[in-house]
Amino acid sequence: MLETTISDAGLGDADDDDFDEAVEVFDAQLPENRYLDRELSWLAFNQRVLELGEDPDLPLLERSNFLAIFASNLDEFFMVRVAGLRRRILTGLAVPTNVGRSPADVLADISGEAYRLQLRHAEAWQGLVRPALSEAGIDVTSWADLGEDDRGHLHDYFQNQVFPVLMPLAVDPAHPFPYISGLSLNLAIRIRNARTGRQEFARLKVPPMLPRLVELPRTSDTLRYLPLEELIANHLGDLFPGMEVLDHHAFRLTRNEDVEIEEDETENLIQALEAELLRRRFGPPIRLEITDDMDEVTLDLLVKELDITDQQVSRLPGPLDLRGLFELSRIDRPELRYPPHVPTTAVAFQPGDNTERADIFAAIRKADVLVHHPYESFTTSVQAFLEQAARDPHVLAIKQTLYRTSGDSPVVQALIDAAEAGKQVLALVEVKARFDEANNIVWARKLEKAGVHVVYGLVGLKTHCKLVNVIREEDGVLRSYSHIGTGNYNPKTSRIYEDFGLFTVDGQGGRDLTRLLHELSGYAIEKKFKRLLVAPLHLRKGLLRLIDKERRNAAEGKPAGIRIKVNSMVDEQIIDALYRASQAGVPVEIWVRGICSLRPGVEGMSENIVVRSILGRYLEHSRLFAFRHNDDPQVYIGSADMMHRNLDRRVEALVRVAAPEHIAELHTLFDLAMSDGTSSWHLGPDGEWMRHSVGADGQPLVDIHDRTMATLQRRRRARAVR
Repeated sequence: MLETTISDAGLGDADDDDFDEAVEVFDAQLPENRYLDRELSWLAFNQRVLELGEDPDLPLLERSNFLAIFASNLDEFFMVRVAGLRRRILTGLAVPTNVGRSPADVLADISGEAYRLQLRHAEAWQGLVRPALSEAGIDVTSWADLGEDDRGHLHDYFQNQVFPVLMPLAVDPAHPFPYISGLSLNLAIRIRNARTGRQEFARLKVPPMLPRLVELPRTSDTLRYLPLEELIANHLGDLFPGMEVLDHHAFRLTRNEDVEIEEDETENLIQALEAELLRRRFGPPIRLEITDDMDEVTLDLLVKELDITDQQVSRLPGPLDLRGLFELSRIDRPELRYPPHVPTTAVAFQPGDNTERADIFAAIRKADVLVHHPYESFTTSVQAFLEQAARDPHVLAIKQTLYRTSGDSPVVQALIDAAEAGKQVLALVEVKARFDEANNIVWARKLEKAGVHVVYGLVGLKTHCKLVNVIREEDGVLRSYSHIGTGNYNPKTSRIYEDFGLFTVDGQGGRDLTRLLHELSGYAIEKKFKRLLVAPLHLRKGLLRLIDKERRNAAEGKPAGIRIKVNSMVDEQIIDALYRASQAGVPVEIWVRGICSLRPGVEGMSENIVVRSILGRYLEHSRLFAFRHNDDPQVYIGSADMMHRNLDRRVEALVRVAAPEHIAELHTLFDLAMSDGTSSWHLGPDGEWMRHSVGADGQPLVDIHDRTMATLQRRRRARAVR
């Protein structure tokens, strides 16, 4: 049992004023240029994704998938980050960025860097991956390279499958310029009336419900595909009979799709969100992508009608919208993919010799269980936990937060089954989870119909923490079984997202979760918990005190060290605290997937800080905070990144990891990530990321995902032998 309180760990409220004054003094001693621009750092992250697509040593279909991920990431960046920055500039509400530059200057930098990456992305496809796929028997071809037989086959396909769903829209005095939906791929077409000689303009949307890559009949062992827009472009005569098609060009528009909701105490959040989702479709344009052969007449028309600036136009080599490469993932060529990893069942949850199904509750009663996805199965741990709770007659109540989940979620079904079995079930569904709002509304209403008590989060806050609390009656006593995770309760993403989850029956942890979930479904958030650090009221301050404790230990000659694994490192107060710890001699190791505004390796400020990033077959998603604490380690896992929104505008929770073997496991993983023998990117003080994937002997460095899977499989085999 873990009964250590926050105060015991040096995190109490005593001497708050003295602590704050000391922080202000230290901050005054730090240089002004101590942060990296967060937006440019995000683009650097997406460049790392692009580098995986360019890597000839990676399996070919994985490379095409990384190119698709790059495209999808960049779309979201423009829809949210660039859109938000531009909106603040237009409304006059913009303030200097985290590096003190004007938003207009940062917007210009973003536009230039994003365009450079888009050109590099297009070249990676056309010059590297597409030719390599062709050599491997997967040919994404063009209309000009097709023979008459193929064209005849495609003509039949066009007439039967494509032509009926197309909607050509003319633009003339009787037909105003049509609405262009966000992220849609379109053809801008100039035509001439054969009778009058007058030139006209038409817009044709490439139907998103049809396959983007049209499969052709096989020739020998080669799979062949033609982009749908090329098929349509070469049949425009069928759409405009009696007209002369003069020219056509592809274009694509990105709109502001960031949801802004004004909340108050009396507003129905679901109704407000549904209305905002409708408005989102009509958000202002943010980016116009055009093919590099578009003529100025067509471009001028688009710029005028869409009311955009030249800075918002990206002229690119075709094809546009390489998210279509995701369709290649359906190809059955295992030799062109990563070798398969089969998740293991966590050792504690493996069934005994005489049982077909493990007793999850019995396993948790023996000791806390730490699971590591996707190496260890979500299905046989989290999902099994909820399903057993739903059918167990001794379980009285289940309470859970849901931030994102899959469309056919067994997690949601388990909650429904539990409610229908007469148990008390509470689901806190965060309907403001970006881009999952509509899906979450559907599930929230389905849960309500089944009798689940559904709460839609707190006014002004997103509930991002990952919590399950199960109340079970055992021998007349109520026991609390808890799960606190770093990832969403989503069985599908759990196969590719790297995350930790802690199962515990610790009484203090259960009381903390019970109180927190009561407060989330009620009104207030308590300031203190004993095994949890909770945002928005206490998480930042708790971490700052833990960091400062390491600084003081180092100054006193005691053992000290800090290790942090996050998706993003942006919060200035946390970064400054890490700088102060570094100045005191504390070794600080940061493992970050995406944005990092911290400058490592700067003499006199951060020479004791190293930053690594790892990207690959799995998306590094877990958050880990480890403090040496004079050889009495304080280790937490949870949902929070080091960003303003996580620390100030979200409900987040970190849980203290207590078992020495779990702490050792987490440190072993961190040792592997920070090793010079592991493939990773290293961040320099200038903000440049340098990839280290090959050793001095020319051999590939260790892949952390392969090594971790192998380690856990060996652990399972060792258990089987015993």
